[in-house]
Amino acid sequence: MQFKDVIGQQTTKERLIQAVKEDRIPHAQLLVGPQGNGKLALAVAFAQYINCTSRKDSDSCGECSSCRKYTKLIHPDLHFTIPVIKTAAIDKPTSSDYMTKWRAYFLENPYPQYQKWMQLVADENKQGAIYVDEARDLIRKLNQKSYEAEYKVSVIWLPETMNITCANKILKILEEPPEKTLFILISEAEEKLLSTIRSRCQFIRVPKIADADLRVALAPMAAETNSNPAIIARLSQGNYFLALELMQSDEIRRFNFQQFTQMMRNGYGRKLQEILNWSEEMAGIGRVRQMSLLKYCGESLRENFLHNLKEADLIYMDESEVEFSKKFAPFINEKNVILLFREFESAFSDISMNGNAKLIFTDLGLKVSKLIRM
Repeated sequence: MQFKDVIGQQTTKERLIQAVKEDRIPHAQLLVGPQGNGKLALAVAFAQYINCTSRKDSDSCGECSSCRKYTKLIHPDLHFTIPVIKTAAIDKPTSSDYMTKWRAYFLENPYPQYQKWMQLVADENKQGAIYVDEARDLIRKLNQKSYEAEYKVSVIWLPETMNITCANKILKILEEPPEKTLFILISEAEEKLLSTIRSRCQFIRVPKIADADLRVALAPMAAETNSNPAIIARLSQGNYFLALELMQSDEIRRFNFQQFTQMMRNGYGRKLQEILNWSEEMAGIGRVRQMSLLKYCGESLRENFLHNLKEADLIYMDESEVEFSKKFAPFINEKNVILLFREFESAFSDISMNGNAKLIFTDLGLKVSKLIRM
């Protein structure tokens, strides 16, 4: 992975490159920002640049032995820590147990998504985590001598998924790592990290991908799929993973749109039996899709509220959503928008913590029926 392969993010690239040129590389960095903006791709490109034996002014060479191994994610001094799951066969899982799948997933698309990763390694009802055995394994690896690179690099994807025991165990090595050892943490919810971990890292906030950069990246694929890259870039809001999903298949978005409209119509009509039937149906679609739906619903509330302001530049909806909003948007107003949004946030949180889905969706549907007429 080279910097040239990362979409946009020129300011962040220049900051990372300058740190190497000035020999002021922090031993622990925390890259934070929204999903799909290339944080992990930047981290791998940065690590490759650091250890490139023939690096150029603005990028790694891509040809030396170190770069070739980084390109395949098989460099012995590059260590990934990722969320994993416990199974009957693996009751003390570490990232090493899933590294073959992880390499294949990242090399196919270096803009990974947690939900997609969980679909690849587990059924939809399981949630991944970074467990304490991961910390022990990582400490053992990093205390060994480098195999061939100047720096050993530990890339931790989604450190907010660490359990508390694991997080506490890595504190010491994170604060005082072995010589020539770097940590790069990639977070999408830094507020969930222990304050003691945040305080040991230099923050780098990575913004969403600019629409102009995303349009350029999508243009070759748009021609093949007969898509409009400008519309896709706008709808994806700087999320490359979402842009690919929108371009390659809109099945998930259509499903979420249909369920959102059904829930709102049931709520407005106060159709109790339909609300109960809908809740039971949603309880059976799996937690990953449930979380996707609730996230979509929260975003749709925002879009419909903004629709009332008649500010087209602020709205991110496709033609079907705009058509529905013409009649629906007036019911999302300053009296209920915050209250509704909080209910969807609460439901998302409860689902993510493995709550009873049928009860959660039933409660949500009943609250929507109360709030939608305010």
